[in-house]
Amino acid sequence: MGEFPRRLQIIDSHTEGEPTRVVIGGWPELRSTSMAARREEFSAEWNDLRRGAVLEPRGFDAVVGALITPPVSAEAHCGVVFFNNVGPLLMCGHGMIGLVRTLEFLGRVKPGRVLVDTPVGAVGAELAVDGLVTLENVPAHCSRRDVELDVPGLGRVRGDVAYGGNWFFLVHWDADAIELANKSRLLEVSNAMMAALAAQGITGDSGAKIDHVELFGRPTRPDADSKNWVLCPGGEYDRSPCGTGTSAKMAALHAAGKLRAGERWRQESITGSLFTGWLEERSGVLIPFIQGRAYITSEATLLFDPQDPFRGGLG
Repeated sequence: MGEFPRRLQIIDSHTEGEPTRVVIGGWPELRSTSMAARREEFSAEWNDLRRGAVLEPRGFDAVVGALITPPVSAEAHCGVVFFNNVGPLLMCGHGMIGLVRTLEFLGRVKPGRVLVDTPVGAVGAELAVDGLVTLENVPAHCSRRDVELDVPGLGRVRGDVAYGGNWFFLVHWDADAIELANKSRLLEVSNAMMAALAAQGITGDSGAKIDHVELFGRPTRPDADSKNWVLCPGGEYDRSPCGTGTSAKMAALHAAGKLRAGERWRQESITGSLFTGWLEERSGVLIPFIQGRAYITSEATLLFDPQDPFRGGLG
């Protein structure tokens, strides 16, 4: 593991309720020349610092971190490695929206096109003058439809396996209301499904681990098409409608013939916030677009005292 820095400079924001912590200074440089390799380097060398940056006592389990790096492509404004309470992520839709607003706050970008290198490829966004961010995500697709899963305590459920930057198991769920009052039950149900996926060897393409479970049902808002609950890696739930999850959901709907290219899909979150999305089809490849808003909440310096027994985080 690398040597702990004494300070990290951060900008906190939330995207439709889900927190993002962008590290803008103090993190030792990642030496790798590709974003995928930087993600691996991050995991191998900076696990304790990752924990210290997002977990208690400086954060909490739902905080998603975003480490800004130099770009690896000539056109990109920067690179980013997203991470959470269990490790680095492949991509993060809400985090990308928060990152774009953070770059604007820092004066590094202006309204217009923004391009960011990630471990799964370059991701583009359009920043509007009023702060609305339109994310052009990596290609999404539905890998398997109507997959049967035997879940202890729940019986047999059926869902779709889809990719939108992360791998998802998507289940229509009407046994319990999709609302915060049922948080404990929804955690129980989605964690049981996650465990059953692993136990039964159900994966994404080429054996990729499915590390998100998305339950969806009827919306509460009159301007929404669906309301979801998304279980993230590490056991936390997404307070936003989930950018990669909405991308995967639209790909599954398209595969089922229920969403045409260009048709808007309005996804409500468990907290009542909203993403608007649509798909573009380019030579048979589905490109998801997600619109949402992020708000800067703090600018701070995290301190890491060498004598602090919890400088590497709790949990």
